[in-house]
Amino acid sequence: MPLVPTADIVARAVAARTAAVAFNVLHLETAEALAAAAESAGAPLILGISENCIRYHGGLEPVTAATLAVANASSADLSVHLDHLTDPELVRRGVAAGVSSVMIDASALPYEENVAVTAELAAWCRQRGVFTEAELGEVGGKDGAHAPGVRTDPAQARAFVRDTGVDALAVAVGSSHAMTQRTAELDLILISRLREALAVPLVLHGSSGVPDEEIRRAVAAGMTKINISTHLVSVFTSVVRDVLGADPALVDSRTYLSAAREAVAQDAARLLQVLTTPVTA
Repeated sequence: MPLVPTADIVARAVAARTAAVAFNVLHLETAEALAAAAESAGAPLILGISENCIRYHGGLEPVTAATLAVANASSADLSVHLDHLTDPELVRRGVAAGVSSVMIDASALPYEENVAVTAELAAWCRQRGVFTEAELGEVGGKDGAHAPGVRTDPAQARAFVRDTGVDALAVAVGSSHAMTQRTAELDLILISRLREALAVPLVLHGSSGVPDEEIRRAVAAGMTKINISTHLVSVFTSVVRDVLGADPALVDSRTYLSAAREAVAQDAARLLQVLTTPVTA
């Protein structure tokens, strides 16, 4: 099936008061697993490729081309998104490669520089019909803007969206990147305030550390795009460990990679079904 623009998936979620789910791709096996999950769940899905993933593969084009090919071959409604891009050149190359959305991450810069860089790239993307996302605060691998105790200010968020023209904003409401335990508690009152203050969809990064029902409560409060990576990476790695531990003589990587791919497909389908079921406030 032809690719579906990220903007369409997000708009559908807003209209249905449900989540627009984004799972991260690490390599071909995860791209295949996530496409299979979307097919099984009968739900749309955003396939995210991070700048770290691009660095791992030695460049943007190979992993992006592979993910686009998997998405195009799937019967599910899939889009391909580039996540946490700090390099403007990667934004331009990603759009040329065929992605329909990018997250512009200039959050490590001082606020005014963040606004200037984000606004310039968002305008460039808008001219090409590409959906843009940004985030306030410094986003680290394990803390940054999503560290416990750090929160997004609604007034500053409103000014940031106005001055940059982004289509969606990732906000800090209590989640944290790279959590392996699902114990995070979100500030649902702040989510509601941000929803009232902003005319663009809200994005939750670091959702791996948030329990399913807490995410659903966040969606009911006003969150739309939900990003999950570490949780599914943990599922993949756990199965690889189990298969190799059960057969130390195993040498064919396809054996343990296919088992891990199937496990990710199953759990991703479960998450999709849970998170795309409409919720009410």
